[in-house]
Amino acid sequence: MPIQICVTCGTSFPEQPAPPARCPICDEERQYVPASGQSWTTPQALAAGHANAWRQMEPDLFEIETQPRFGIGQRAFLLRTPHGNILWDCLALLDEATVALVRALGGLSGIAISHPHYYTTMPDWAAAFDAPVYLQARDRAWVMRPDDRVVFWDEDERSLGPGLTLLRLGGHFPGGTVLHWRDGAEGRGALLTGDIVQVGADRRTVSFLWSYPNWLPLSGGTVARIASRLDGRAFERLYGAFGLHIGDGARAVVSRSAARYRALLAQDQP
Repeated sequence: MPIQICVTCGTSFPEQPAPPARCPICDEERQYVPASGQSWTTPQALAAGHANAWRQMEPDLFEIETQPRFGIGQRAFLLRTPHGNILWDCLALLDEATVALVRALGGLSGIAISHPHYYTTMPDWAAAFDAPVYLQARDRAWVMRPDDRVVFWDEDERSLGPGLTLLRLGGHFPGGTVLHWRDGAEGRGALLTGDIVQVGADRRTVSFLWSYPNWLPLSGGTVARIASRLDGRAFERLYGAFGLHIGDGARAVVSRSAARYRALLAQDQP
């Protein structure tokens, strides 16, 4: 029996003879069911029409993206460190070329995921590289394929090794997590955020939303808390979702954008 993958969001479900009746991830207001209805694929069918493309973003950081676009357009990052490699976020497609490339780069010592829209086929990645998957415990209910390699952490911070720290910011999901990479950006620090903190189209702003496809905001207080949890963290670059990143001055961009967001919520527009 095949694993079933939701075409709209990329979430995988346990092996079963027929697709599920519904996808709880898409049914929820932070995602959506398309007008054409829910549709499903399998890992084999996905691999037949798609491939993962790689790009080096900076030394020791590689972007991985499925082409043609699949699901919500997730992208993952492979981060190399002297203490083991980390996969940040996850893709539905795990093809043979990706397995070979990850192994050639030293394999994985761990997988960390920002929020449930990136859980995709995480049990398959964990099995292929015999790596634990670190998930914030507040989002436990959204795991559609439980796996013994999943490690739930409860704190607001968790170290993945020297200079690598998971930070729970919440917001988009209660367990919404970012990865602070102290040595990124030539030692000036980098933040990998998914869309927990999402880069704007102008690359000079970031935003914080409850639902991106349905344009539902967060409260000003929540945004203030998110920004405060980044206090004391140095990061010159920020890698968001959907191919967007800020190359310089990211720390100031986050602070300025959080203040602007709160100001707009607090004032009536003419």
